[in-house]
Order: sequence, then C-alpha cells, then structure tokens
Amino acid sequence: MGKSRNPRRRPAAAEAVTQAVDGGLAQLVPDPDRGRAWTLLIDGAPQSHVDLDDPAYLSFEYQRRLGHVADLAAPPGKPLHAVHLGGGALTLARYVAATRPRSTQQVVERDASLVQLIRKELPLDPTARIRVRSTDARAGLAKVPDGWADLIIADVFSGARTPAHLTSTEFLDEVRRALNPTGVYAANIADGAPLAHLRGQIATAAARFPELALIADPAVLRGKRFGNAVLVASDRPLPLAELTRRVASDPHPARLEHGKQLLDFTGGALPVTDEAAVASPAPPPSVFR
Repeated sequence: MGKSRNPRRRPAAAEAVTQAVDGGLAQLVPDPDRGRAWTLLIDGAPQSHVDLDDPAYLSFEYQRRLGHVADLAAPPGKPLHAVHLGGGALTLARYVAATRPRSTQQVVERDASLVQLIRKELPLDPTARIRVRSTDARAGLAKVPDGWADLIIADVFSGARTPAHLTSTEFLDEVRRALNPTGVYAANIADGAPLAHLRGQIATAAARFPELALIADPAVLRGKRFGNAVLVASDRPLPLAELTRRVASDPHPARLEHGKQLLDFTGGALPVTDEAAVASPAPPPSVFR
C-alpha cells in the first residue's frame, strides 16, 4: 500500500498512492510535468487525469472530445444541469464546474471506495455543485427527474468493458427521459476491429435520436487499432461545423462523421436491446503497454 499524500501540499517528489477499490487496484500517479496533476489507473489501465490547479485542462484524448461536447451544449458560460454516468477521478465534472460556474451536476459512480479515495486525495472544490452517488449507472439515471439534464455523459467501464445494460435501446430510453428537449447525450465507446460493438451502438442511438455524430481517431474508424470513439446524440441539430473544427485542431486530431455516411458506417447493424446486449469487448493487453 503506497503512502497517501495531501495534494494541496504535494512535495516535488510525490509518491504514487495505491489502494484496493471495488473495481480493482487503484493507483494515483503524479504527473511529472504538472505540479498538482495526477493520473488514475485501475488495474494498470489509465482511467482519468486531473490537474487540481487547472481543472479545465483535459489530458486524455477522449476526455478532450467530451469536453468539446460540453462546451457546445449551451452558450459559453451558461450553467448546465449535467449527469455523469461513471465518475473516475471526476475529471469532466470538475471541467464543467470550472468552465461553467454555478452548474449543478450529478455523478453516478458505482465504486464507493474509489469515490472515497478520490475525495480524500483529489478533493473537489467545495463551491462546486457536484453530487456523487455510489450506485449503478442505470439505477442512478432512473432517479434523475424527467427533462432535468442539459447534458448526460456516459463513460462507464468495469474491467475495461462497458456493462451490457448500458448499451441498449432501453437504456437510451432512460437517457431521453432524463434529458430536456434540447439536451445532449455523449458516450465514450471503446472498440477495435471489426468494430461490431461500435456499429451496433451507432444503430442503437439512431433508433432513439434523430441527430447523431461520431468523433474518433481515423485509425480507430478504420479498425487499425483499438481505441475510443465519442458518440453524440440529441433531438436538436448538433453544432457540427464547430465540433468538427475543434476535434480537428486537437493535439491528436480526430474525425467527425455524421448523416448518411455515419449511418452507412453501421453496415446494417441492428439496434441492441436489453435481451441481446453484451458488454463491450475487452481491450487487447497491448493497449496499456
């Protein structure tokens, strides 16, 4: 067990914090390039990066892309009602709190011991309106009032796989119920060749939302490597031009697909139902080397 450090007074040569949590072995590793920044790993797999001095800084590619979605979910600076399914180190909740003060947020993270670790080692800004519930993501979503959310982000992994019950049309029915009419849903989806899971998730979202976009590294879309894609869905037109510009100008540029080209990408995949749902594929060991 590593020695805990208070991140508010972190020494230059900080040590990693290691602790068993419900989901495996959690590690908080200091970022050597940023004074009070840490990376969260679960069983060796990177989960989140947090800079306590600059919570608007997003290091991971997929989190930057989700940050762009949050930026465009409403006019700049306007407070949001946001729901985060999957908490990790609460990176995106911190980001919304920093970029949209007075936002009201709910985080649903099943791993209660992980939540305790993060609260202790990487404490939240006490002025941030962030409520964390330690329960299953779908059960937590069911408690969100009808039409409450401006933004719902799903970033849920158990053993590096998204649980099956968070991949279905029935799950998206709950998402739509909780969203207001102009709300936006964004999901982090991990897959590799032959991309059957990703294609099925696009088809599932298309069965419930009229407006879709997919953001991913071109190599992931071609099935050249296992990686993350961000699926964005709404009942209102999405700001495609600005979203395209932002993801293309990131340090690791991404491509945005939408419209007929995105639907064609599904290759005839059918929407996933609760009865047929399976967890997302496990990443190959090489991904985390």
